[in-house]
Amino acid sequence: MTNPLAAGSLAGRRVLVTGSSRGIGADTVRYFADAGARVVINYRNKEARARKLADAITGTGGTAITVGADLTDPDSVAEMFETIRAEYGGLDILVMNASGGMESGMAADYAMQLNRDAQVNLLTQALPILAEGARVVFVTSHQAHFIESTPTMPEYEPVARSKRAGEDALRALIPQLEEKRVGFVVVSGDMIEGTITATLLERANPGAISARKDAAGKLYNVSEFAAEVALAAVEPVPASHTRYVGDTSDFGGN
Repeated sequence: MTNPLAAGSLAGRRVLVTGSSRGIGADTVRYFADAGARVVINYRNKEARARKLADAITGTGGTAITVGADLTDPDSVAEMFETIRAEYGGLDILVMNASGGMESGMAADYAMQLNRDAQVNLLTQALPILAEGARVVFVTSHQAHFIESTPTMPEYEPVARSKRAGEDALRALIPQLEEKRVGFVVVSGDMIEGTITATLLERANPGAISARKDAAGKLYNVSEFAAEVALAAVEPVPASHTRYVGDTSDFGGN
């Protein structure tokens, strides 16, 4: 897909995208880097993929570093921000993309730990190095954003509720962000074809994604949705602080 950001439009800007060694995060990083930004590729355990992406970016003249961090570990997050401070001096854009909760072998409350508690800690620790006028983007789904009014697939409900709890907790920090002239935008989209979440949902409930696609008429793919996330980092902040990607009529939206 063509980069939605103009070449050179982010020259010198410093960007962190969490969970960016693959999927939506990786494509979002590529868009930022191609627009001239200095990017931070964050990963939890996919170091080889992160380094391959960084090499691809630097190989075409871009600037990228990789920083591993377990977002559920505050000390690990603190070390990540120390590295960013040392390398870049701060951040102009923070994309909170990493999420989960459907992985096997995790604690019963892992979804809430990652999608709410870790996100709040991430933003709280990021605030001191966010430049005045910076932008924070939180990535979520319609299934999570509208969970209080529209039921979702049973297999996804714990994740949806934890993502909504995370969104609510982050919105509570908006006054602190605004004091520093930091913008905050939630990007909400439908299920995205080709993501780990979609794969796990299809495995747990065969036919679930194709049924959702039939109902919606269209599901965005990874690169298409990543383009919308990248745009959310540079376009004016909506009055509702929410950027909807795709149709929301099935969820009671406009």
